[in-house]
Amino acid sequence: MTGLEKQALDGASARYLDLLKKALTASLYDESAWLVVNSGSSWKNAVMRLLARRSLFLVKRQKFNAAAREAGEDWPMFGFTMAGTKRLGNVEECVASVIREGVPGDFVECGVWRGGSSIFARAALDSYGGADRVVWLADSFEGMPARTSDDMADPELKGSAYLEASLEDVQANFARFGLLDDRVKFVKGWFCDTLPTAPIKTIAVLRLDGDYYSSTMDALNALYEKVSVGGYVIIDDYNAFASCKAAVTEFHERLGIRPTLHPIDANAIYWRREA
Repeated sequence: MTGLEKQALDGASARYLDLLKKALTASLYDESAWLVVNSGSSWKNAVMRLLARRSLFLVKRQKFNAAAREAGEDWPMFGFTMAGTKRLGNVEECVASVIREGVPGDFVECGVWRGGSSIFARAALDSYGGADRVVWLADSFEGMPARTSDDMADPELKGSAYLEASLEDVQANFARFGLLDDRVKFVKGWFCDTLPTAPIKTIAVLRLDGDYYSSTMDALNALYEKVSVGGYVIIDDYNAFASCKAAVTEFHERLGIRPTLHPIDANAIYWRREA
């Protein structure tokens, strides 16, 4: 837990959200820890793409590590999010807080992979009484962009078949959990092209998982002013990607703000927007 006060749920709702965390992170299945071999050299990515076209994967069998999955430190072979149960718990706490305190706005996630964190946010909104709020998912839905000169300290992720999830894939994942409706909206394309004109009005919880400098900065530039006072900003990769941390630090310095950064786990942080 991250220290946020969370209102009590009835037993059935609490059990539902707890089970959903485990299902979305694939923590229910030991086999989810098997490592999908997909990144590295260009020839290896080419082989993985060929296998994927035939519905095949190359995997390395390894033992399930509950602590790593909780902290989002492994990439599940299947499942709907790499965030881990601690970060999903943070999403729940932030959602509960803005509903309890009447902070206006929607939930927005930039960088969604298979949609698991946003699926959980939608379920949490319903459970805590936020049925009037929308969940927005912004992503290229084509995988990661290429690194820029600002990202050289971090690994190249463009071309990794494992990180690619189409818009149709993510919509189907919402439907699997009975949560695809008109309160779930998608913004497809690179952040620099789509977010400045996206029809998002007010944000209560903004979750950024873009990894790189430009992805993080583009999202902050376009959306931070829409975050309500008392709303939350979550940075999934703050301590995992040096370029992401640099973008957040530079953005704060440019605005002349020094928000208190709260750790969620070893990699992710969040802060609350003040007046």
